[in-house]
Amino acid sequence: MLQMLITSLLWFCAIGCGLLAGLYFAFSTFIMTALGRIGQASGIAAMNAINVTIVQSLFMPIFLGTTAASAALAVTALLRWSEPGAVAMLAGGVLYVLGMFVVTMVFNVPLNNALAAADPASQEAASLWARYLTDWTWWNHVRTVASTAACALFIAAIAAK
Repeated sequence: MLQMLITSLLWFCAIGCGLLAGLYFAFSTFIMTALGRIGQASGIAAMNAINVTIVQSLFMPIFLGTTAASAALAVTALLRWSEPGAVAMLAGGVLYVLGMFVVTMVFNVPLNNALAAADPASQEAASLWARYLTDWTWWNHVRTVASTAACALFIAAIAAK
């Protein structure tokens, strides 16, 4: 029964990581570039609208659920260290929690909050927007890589079972 729960969590995490990796990949490869091309006030307004909408969408249960399940799998891997796939399970869980969740909370969310508080037409917003486009996107690249690698590691743990 426990093995079935672990396998289910691995599948949930692999799929959740894959979904979020795809979302972050889209932002890293073309969405942020497009927002940067439409002008400061429009780009800020669009990103603020995205940030308001995303937390009211199905994104949040996937974001939080995958994070909690990844942390649980990392702890489980430590407790079942000698079992096949434990190393991949631990690495996937730690990489996802640190590289996606912690990065989001420490870097991306504060940048989102600063952007939401800015007057999109002000001169101050111009420097904030320029910094946002580079800094937020850089940290989003980190989330993309961490989510993709965690997905692969969870798949490796499934294959090892």
